[in-house]
Amino acid sequence: MARRLELDPDRLFPADAATRAIARSLYAGIAELPIVSPHGHTDPRWFAEDTAWTDATTLLLAPDHYLYRMLYSQGIALDALGVPDRNGTPATDPRAAWRLFAANYHLFRGTPSRLWLDHVFAEVFGIDVALEAATADHYYDAIGSALATEAFRPRALFDRFRIDFLATTEGAQDDLGHHHAIRRSGWGGRVVTTYRPDGVIDVEHEAFKPAMARFAELTGEDVYGWSGYLAAHRKRRADFRAAGATATDHGHPTAATANLSPQEAEALFRRIVGGDWTPADAELFRAQMLTEMAAMSVEDGMVMQIHPGSCRNHNAGLFASHGRDKGADIPTRTDYVHALKPLLDRFGNESRLSVILFTLDESTYARELAPLAGHYPCLKLGPAWWFHDSPEGMRRFREMTTETAGFYNTVGFNDDTRAFLSIPARHDVARRVDCAFLARLVAEGRLADWEAAELAEELTSGLVRRAYKIDDPHFAAQAA
Repeated sequence: MARRLELDPDRLFPADAATRAIARSLYAGIAELPIVSPHGHTDPRWFAEDTAWTDATTLLLAPDHYLYRMLYSQGIALDALGVPDRNGTPATDPRAAWRLFAANYHLFRGTPSRLWLDHVFAEVFGIDVALEAATADHYYDAIGSALATEAFRPRALFDRFRIDFLATTEGAQDDLGHHHAIRRSGWGGRVVTTYRPDGVIDVEHEAFKPAMARFAELTGEDVYGWSGYLAAHRKRRADFRAAGATATDHGHPTAATANLSPQEAEALFRRIVGGDWTPADAELFRAQMLTEMAAMSVEDGMVMQIHPGSCRNHNAGLFASHGRDKGADIPTRTDYVHALKPLLDRFGNESRLSVILFTLDESTYARELAPLAGHYPCLKLGPAWWFHDSPEGMRRFREMTTETAGFYNTVGFNDDTRAFLSIPARHDVARRVDCAFLARLVAEGRLADWEAAELAEELTSGLVRRAYKIDDPHFAAQAA
């Protein structure tokens, strides 16, 4: 007999009955608020073309590195999971991949992926039996049948999920055609882009040269000269603002910044584009460009996000066979106090600059990030990210930052995901964890109940809307 799939209505709330009741009450006040998703990696093509997804594997399994990194760690080959190799061809059929996933679903017990997926299965698809080998085909067929209906097209789900704002992420070398198509379609969903210039900044990336060529083509600038290169960034930033962007994003290996003289910066750039660079030059150029991007944010008002600290593609063999973003990125120790000082020496007291900091190094929360954000007007703390986007990770974030930075130097939650159907689940987890944390403060006499209710709404909606300037008429006018 198949086991039942049931979501506990009090999941993630405190075990203590009195504190749980407070959390339950707080959650009831914010559970149905619209979703604001200011940073993520969903595909804008979905919303531009509004075509149906085909099957469970293609939609839920093959694109999700959270899932297949766990399966790979247990000796299951990516080819068997339908994950395309560098040639773009999966090595198995989607149903066989789904059966293998279902037979190994027990590996995800206790993980955030299990929380998110069970929410998707139960709440989005209405499935009431647990996923396991015996129910694999039932799941595959039920999901496939649902995806073939109008109600499961991307735009219909966007509306069903009560998404008020969704930001995707595109590179400086991308043409934004899908975002323009969304605007022309007349559909009312607010899907905007985010400016990610890493492709034309990180000379160590294997696609740097073609990205630079496309950058030149899109801007008409001499991107191989320092002044033309900076002018091209300004043009592209304007293009992105016209497509609704309010923010930029920078995923560098470290948080290093630099403040070179114009002459030093130009000489460094000549080495970068001339091919006569060292790894130290590559790092210094990334550092200088964070400061240059901050200067441009002072000019145009775009919010700056810095996502450092991942050693990308650590598995060399897997990178050779399957390419980037295949679950082999590993967190590293990250310095912020010294790394950010050149940028902060120049712009730290600038009221027109807003920088949101993320980390994969939790040891920096209390020691570095909370004190920095608790002092510099331009700094805010992004939520628990990537490996720490989990109930325990979110709790640790609140526990280690609130006493020094407070709540109002944080920016709410963002899901940072490619997995569109998991967005409601991810936001629901964040809301429940925040309500549990606030409930504890109420139970301990550290917050009044009305303060906790106000904070629950701020952590869900108010902080993120202000931090990302979502309602700023300046950006609405540019995107009109």
